[in-house]
Amino acid sequence: MSLLASASLALYATSAIAQSADSAAPNDQAEQRREMDTVVIIGQAQTYSSAESTEAMALQQAPVSSILAQVDNLPGVLVSEGDTFGFDDWSTGIAVRGFQNNLGEQQIGITVDGLPNGGSNYGGGSKANRYIDTQNAGAIEVSQGTADIASLSNDALGGTINFTTRNPEDEERVRVSGTLGDFEAQRFYLAYDTGSFLNDTTKAWFSVSSQTATDHIEGSADNRRDHYAAKLVSTLFDIDWTAYASYDDAAENNYDQLYSEADWQTDPNSDRLIGNWTGVPYVDQSYRQVWGTLRENSLLYLKAEKEVAEGLKLKGGVYLHNMDGRGDWAPPYLVNVTDDGAGNAESEFLGGERVMGGSLLGQLFFVDPNGVALSPEAGCQSSLTFPYGGTSNAAYDPACYPANAIPVSSYRHTHYQRERYGITADIEWTKTFDAFENMLRGGVWYEDGTRYEYRDWHRIIDSRVGPEFDSLAYWVQYDREFPQNTFKWYVEDVVSFGDFTFRAGVKQFNNSIDRVDNFDPQNPDKNFTLDSESDVLFSGGASWAPSAVPGMEMFVGYAENYKAIPDSVLEVINVDAGIPDPETSENTEVGLRYSNGRLRGSLVYFDTTFENRLFPAPTATVEGIDYLEASNGGYINGGGIDSTGVELAGEFLLNDSLTFFGSYTHNDAKILGTGDSVLDGLAGIAVGNKVPGIPDDMFVLSADFTKGNFYGGASAKWVGDRFVNLSNTWTADSYVDTDLYLGASGSALSDDLSNIDFRLTVNNVFDQDWLAGISGNAAWISAPRTVALTVTADF
Repeated sequence: MSLLASASLALYATSAIAQSADSAAPNDQAEQRREMDTVVIIGQAQTYSSAESTEAMALQQAPVSSILAQVDNLPGVLVSEGDTFGFDDWSTGIAVRGFQNNLGEQQIGITVDGLPNGGSNYGGGSKANRYIDTQNAGAIEVSQGTADIASLSNDALGGTINFTTRNPEDEERVRVSGTLGDFEAQRFYLAYDTGSFLNDTTKAWFSVSSQTATDHIEGSADNRRDHYAAKLVSTLFDIDWTAYASYDDAAENNYDQLYSEADWQTDPNSDRLIGNWTGVPYVDQSYRQVWGTLRENSLLYLKAEKEVAEGLKLKGGVYLHNMDGRGDWAPPYLVNVTDDGAGNAESEFLGGERVMGGSLLGQLFFVDPNGVALSPEAGCQSSLTFPYGGTSNAAYDPACYPANAIPVSSYRHTHYQRERYGITADIEWTKTFDAFENMLRGGVWYEDGTRYEYRDWHRIIDSRVGPEFDSLAYWVQYDREFPQNTFKWYVEDVVSFGDFTFRAGVKQFNNSIDRVDNFDPQNPDKNFTLDSESDVLFSGGASWAPSAVPGMEMFVGYAENYKAIPDSVLEVINVDAGIPDPETSENTEVGLRYSNGRLRGSLVYFDTTFENRLFPAPTATVEGIDYLEASNGGYINGGGIDSTGVELAGEFLLNDSLTFFGSYTHNDAKILGTGDSVLDGLAGIAVGNKVPGIPDDMFVLSADFTKGNFYGGASAKWVGDRFVNLSNTWTADSYVDTDLYLGASGSALSDDLSNIDFRLTVNNVFDQDWLAGISGNAAWISAPRTVALTVTADF
């Protein structure tokens, strides 16, 4: 068996599998790495459920895909992406048990190499794929429920997902990789590993990648992503240092949701966006290239760790993150914000002037050749039937105006920016006494930052021709800032004696958010500070690894979690109406883990109560989008969620060539009410109904092999029925998603090509249709079968 083929399953810390023969590890070392490359974590006396992605899971996805897709086969996890390569942040969602990160909700903590990602929401957050290139990724660690008390996240109500970066290679290496795939997908990746230097104390890597693709529906999207990154690991002055820097520049065109079951039944292969400009603004609001997401993210961190005395460790880190982005739409009108007088040309159409804030006077749909606003002919009935089922408002229909009428429309930009920095410090003291070992640890985390958001409206220069817009906005709708800081402390004690380990700890969050309205800075209703402080939150548990049954470990864990009120809630807050309460959760787990070398498995029972759930108020319905709403949607406290279930995962190494993996998840996630039936009815909370987007059952089965110069694998994931809406009247039917990958070393062709690797990936092998991401009582469609070929060479 070539070591190139072995590496395809054995090394989870590298993102591609090509290896030259002279840099391969001995067989016994490869076996040791294979033991590490496992989903189920054993032998760490953990009192909570956790799992890690494997190299096989990474190989099931082409490098042009998002890193998020690599955790989809882990127990309890469901990843939904509207774009086959994860190019659309708008339609991307992750669910873990009854908790979700999607367009409307942020309930799962995300960290990057253990440091906070700053939130995953569309309007100002950054998911893990903005920080880590797929081929720079290491293992992805998922703590499905109670999670580690030291986890650094403001969103970890239902667990934490830690995305890690690979460590530099010990030997110098240049890696070049290219991918071609369906939907015009292209990717280029170049990385240089320095190998060890400075007397083997330091090693680093540098990488650059660029990728493009279009959408999978009608092929009009112009998606691109450029990513630059570097990592350094060093031991200097008896301190272990890790530094990482990344810059990511992405431009994406979005997918629209389907807003009714009738839409899905009529055509399950279209999101109703179009690829051609028609010259009719009402129709062209669905032109895909005006549905845009632009994001630039830069991250820099430095971490240090030192053992200052026997059993005493100090850890610390500092980080800096900047995000600059924009979200685009093309409303089918100009907003009338200036009273130009009857019979005069509309200044919004003429351009050259910008209005800051103020109130809208109405909407402009058509003007005459002199720029004077027109009204539709009396009695005219609209004939428009697309999009959103058409409209009865004759003001949108060009057939209701004179032949020389000029259609007008806007290009709306919502600008997002976030600047944040943070510091972490941890101490860990381990001491062995006569009968037991005690580990005491504690730490603090402080983050300070500001999120900026403003929205401006640009006139489309000629709506009859295309979406080109005037660079000078005619109206800046709002301009806000949200300075905020977070402070967390925790303390935990872990006692081990014999076969038993007990742990108990407490943590607390303190958060402060300011709302600053740059157009009305003296108005106390629009400018205020919200301070929130969690209770002292307890977590603890116990584990038992009976020496009479080697490889077995039983555990029980409990944790109280908290999410501070996010700044998005303050966008539309009415201080007189009261401020929603922070979200909280209580997580309990009881589980069993087992490993005997060839077989590893885990069985976990979980029970979670989620209270004070913030319900997002949707901004889109079957009638279309409310472009004039002044936020990303309002929020209300809506009771909560009760989630109970079991997770089963198992791996079996049949021999050195063939490995099987399977997982099963059952989750009964139901909506809890506020306790006030009248309030529940007014808020649309369907008490006792299933949580939208969460299936009762999921099952995964996969097989992976290596044989000589060849390797490959296949996986199938069955996802049970899910409800799309809160009322549970629209069901997204169950589906099976099958993925396949096949690879070969160049040695199969010639010994001179031993440093080259070829890999073919096929996602959704049987080209099935299903409803993928679910948010806001609507759903995105799935991607069709997608094929990609990757060639990687090491020098």
